[in-house]
Amino acid sequence: MYEEDADYISNLRLQKLLHYAQGCFLAVMGSPLFSDDIVAWKHGPVVESVYNQYCSNGSYGIVFEDEFDPLPFSEEENRLLIQVYDLFGQYSAWKLRDMTRKEAPWLSTPPNEVIKISLIEDYFNREYVE
Repeated sequence: MYEEDADYISNLRLQKLLHYAQGCFLAVMGSPLFSDDIVAWKHGPVVESVYNQYCSNGSYGIVFEDEFDPLPFSEEENRLLIQVYDLFGQYSAWKLRDMTRKEAPWLSTPPNEVIKISLIEDYFNREYVE
């Protein structure tokens, strides 16, 4: 079942999708998708540099006017990103927020601290791969 605001990506929703993409990459590929830290903020995991880039959008959808270039990713990586979006992209920002705040990486990290990459990897290996 698709959520009401699942047809656009707000900054809040983007943050949670980045968290899930990072976790899935760690579990499936054995390496991170990106090198930025994920921080345990009040509303769940956040990539601060990306948050800062889009914070002026507030809760509105982010308009992406450039052409997406899939070349930085292999065919296998692109397939995984599509699978992550198919699985988690159906949910609203607030549903994703609630989901991430019930998961071990966020729960076991003090507020405003970096979520250890090993916590993310272990959790996704346990919950989504095994």
